[in-house]
Amino acid sequence: MVAHRRKTLGGGLDELRRLITDEGVDELVWHEVPKSRKAPKRVRKALATKPDLLLVWGGDGMVQRCVDALAESDATLAIVPAGTANLLAGNLGVPGDIEGAVATGLRGRRRQIDAIRMNDERFAVMAGAGFDADMIRGADGGLKDRLGRASYLWTGAKSFRTPPFTAKITVDQSPWFNGSASCILAGNVGALFAGVRVFEDAEPDDGLLDIAVITAEGVAQWARTVGRTIAGTPDQSPFFRSTKGRTMSVKLDRKVRYELDGGDRSKIKSYDLEVEPRAVTICVPAANNGSGGS
Repeated sequence: MVAHRRKTLGGGLDELRRLITDEGVDELVWHEVPKSRKAPKRVRKALATKPDLLLVWGGDGMVQRCVDALAESDATLAIVPAGTANLLAGNLGVPGDIEGAVATGLRGRRRQIDAIRMNDERFAVMAGAGFDADMIRGADGGLKDRLGRASYLWTGAKSFRTPPFTAKITVDQSPWFNGSASCILAGNVGALFAGVRVFEDAEPDDGLLDIAVITAEGVAQWARTVGRTIAGTPDQSPFFRSTKGRTMSVKLDRKVRYELDGGDRSKIKSYDLEVEPRAVTICVPAANNGSGGS
């Protein structure tokens, strides 16, 4: 067990430990970390004992750090979604309560999903540069702790006025986009926020990366784009362009902030992405046949 001790769900870590013990698990190795970036060291320490199952308590940022550390191992990952958005768990249908999540981890089906490598780090949900990274950075910390998902709406509205940048994007070694952009998204799943599907037919085990560029500028254009996205038709927006591929290379005219699975990172001027097919095994409900949380 690797747990982010600042995350809360139900009866907290005490309930989690009790449920696992009640399931008859008598060889539980327990690690707690104060921040998600401390998790990889604990995961690597746990992997040295060759465990069959690694349970992770936390949000998407915590899960991403663990995915990055265990992608080349034989261990299976089970998620107890104690974060704000819990996008990976939601897309895979993992229950949002402790009891259901533990039962899924111990008795659910094991599903192999893709991991995406961005430079030297892996993720399982999405990478974003520009608008969404600024939105996430603004929400991190006290605001997200107080408002939860609503904090993204507040900081998102403030980020609508962020100036665009020029991007050159190559997909599978072929030029795909060259122009002004406000946001670049690369997704491994379809629903990226509050159940809204940005990539309608995305599957986390299809060996493909779903890519989108948003060119909206200002409140009016962003409002039209967001409206189309909520309606489930982002591709009908004149400010939204998407494609699929196995590799992606991005070059920007200036340094832009980026994020991985909701975790804020520093600014970069170029980056590369590549799909690692079915690199991670995750526990999902036995009846779950695909993404979308059904």
